[in-house]
Amino acid sequence: MIGISKLYCGQVEPSDVLRYGDRSSKQLPSGLLQFSKDKKPVVVWNMTQRCNLKCVHCYAKAKTLHGEDPISFEQAKTMISDLAAFNCPVMLFSGGEPLVREDLVDLAKFATEQGMRAVISTNGTLITKDKARELKSVGLSYVGISLDGLKDVHDHFRGVAGAFDAALTGIKNCQEEGLKVGLRFTINKRNASEIPGIFKLLREREIPRACFYHLVYSGRGTSLIDEDLSHTETRATVDLIMDETRKLFDLGQPKEILTVDNHADGPYVWLRLQREDPKRAEDVFKLLQFNEGNNSGRGFSCISWDGKVHADQFWREHVFGNVLERPFSAIWNDPNIELLHKLKDKKSYVGGRCAKCKFLPICAGNFRARAEAVYGDPWAEDPACYLTDAEIGIA
Repeated sequence: MIGISKLYCGQVEPSDVLRYGDRSSKQLPSGLLQFSKDKKPVVVWNMTQRCNLKCVHCYAKAKTLHGEDPISFEQAKTMISDLAAFNCPVMLFSGGEPLVREDLVDLAKFATEQGMRAVISTNGTLITKDKARELKSVGLSYVGISLDGLKDVHDHFRGVAGAFDAALTGIKNCQEEGLKVGLRFTINKRNASEIPGIFKLLREREIPRACFYHLVYSGRGTSLIDEDLSHTETRATVDLIMDETRKLFDLGQPKEILTVDNHADGPYVWLRLQREDPKRAEDVFKLLQFNEGNNSGRGFSCISWDGKVHADQFWREHVFGNVLERPFSAIWNDPNIELLHKLKDKKSYVGGRCAKCKFLPICAGNFRARAEAVYGDPWAEDPACYLTDAEIGIA
């Protein structure tokens, strides 16, 4: 995650992070977790593969509402207890659509009782007034609702007419219960032009947060490789997001804006600030050093609906173990799992442009899932890095 509002608009200073001493995940507030030193893994649990929508870019290849979920309520509690004891700071309940599991609220409550922060990633269509009230009552920290454009574009991506209006109702229901809610937007050629409309929606609906995800070639999203932005288009889009974020601050309506899944964004923000505000650029470089770039397999992990452990929610070609057979904590610290062990120090193994890049310490080679999807090599350069050879110091 690259906090555009934190970095570009000065919402966070290095001193804000350093006041927490050793920068441990357990001590830092949610908004500063990306700057933790120990990188205890945030865990995405795809608690079901079932979903009520049919999204064309679903990394989980979600299925219909019918069927059983392989991990039972009691097995999930055992898993969460282990994650809490391992000091994982955040449990992100995802899917499929997590709200199709009737035990979501009880499991989120159990996670918060164990000292974890619980958040959900949802399409928002099933958040009734009663469900929003239940989620608020168990101490849920955040609800991320996916919107991939305005009405027509979003409904096309979601494969169900009315999905946009239903998501907006879900957002409203969360807001009325005092639940922090934000938007999740996956960028591609079909919807990049919708970004100004999303910022307008943030203002009009008083939504405090939005995450803009770069496309990762995974699941049904592999069919969209040709729909990914070109490097030139990506640069223009990141500039647009920075410009729109700055407008909100200038209007006195600041929002928390992040870009996700392309860590070239960090150096790109820094390069722009070197031209616009060199003093701020110095502070941003310190924050990027704290961030350390991509943390798949180190500060980030995923547990699938069937218990399989992955480096992140997109990279399912590699399985490190199964929580139904062995605790996550034992899997995550096993030095005999070669790929997982290397991911803890991925900067030593990446190749191509990444290996020579002067920003490697603050990017960590970007996304390994994209490299393998395009080149068949998990250590190849990330094809979505849009920085020029001159910018990364290898011209």
